[in-house]
Amino acid sequence: MNKTDKTGTFYGIGVGPGEQGLLPVLAWEALQKCGAIFVPRATSQEGSTAKGCLPAHTLPEARFHEVEFDMSTDHGALLARYTTMAEQIAAHLRAGRDVAYLTLGDSMTYSTFNYTLRAVRATCPEAPWRVFPGVSSYAALAAATGFPLGEGKERVLILPCPESMETLERALARHDITVLMKIGRRLPEVLSLLDRMHLTEQAAFGGRVGMPDAVCQLGVEGLLTAPPSGYLSTMLIRNPAPLPL
Repeated sequence: MNKTDKTGTFYGIGVGPGEQGLLPVLAWEALQKCGAIFVPRATSQEGSTAKGCLPAHTLPEARFHEVEFDMSTDHGALLARYTTMAEQIAAHLRAGRDVAYLTLGDSMTYSTFNYTLRAVRATCPEAPWRVFPGVSSYAALAAATGFPLGEGKERVLILPCPESMETLERALARHDITVLMKIGRRLPEVLSLLDRMHLTEQAAFGGRVGMPDAVCQLGVEGLLTAPPSGYLSTMLIRNPAPLPL
């Protein structure tokens, strides 16, 4: 497509936690019109997990652009990476193509899309944009296990797992429900803490929710002796007697 006076629209699309096709109809309709679709891929994986969550309808392979990510915490390297990607996206937008960026879960909840959107808006401020909300891993886990995410005036905390178990213990003690995300390698420590706090029967665990190898269960006592991988894991924890704030 030749460059036109009309700039394409940039879409952020959360494809859900893993189950194929679990994304809004409006997002799918917009995606089918996009001339370029950027999909993140971890350096340790052969393909993009987010791409695999799309409905089983064929989109032209030529539209897809994989973006490789590692777990680097170097701020300068991350800034350069997002700037480079934003320039690639902007080139498509200025050529009149709509562009989508896919993310697991919800695009605005602890997602790398936040940095992508910021970089694209700075690089191509003239382009319109829209973000479609996606199904988060904790919402999918709650649905799979029948775990209510708040009843009445219960206090719900969404928390990326802290390094310190003392910090986590204080958070659990002060909230009715804690949604624990980004657990990773700390899962065995978290399970041990729940055991000490007598909360193992008050928790739900989900790993790779919606994917073929998913683990979802209500009650986590059975995980103490052989914890699964904490990668792409989420926990829902209810404290029946939280401390007052």
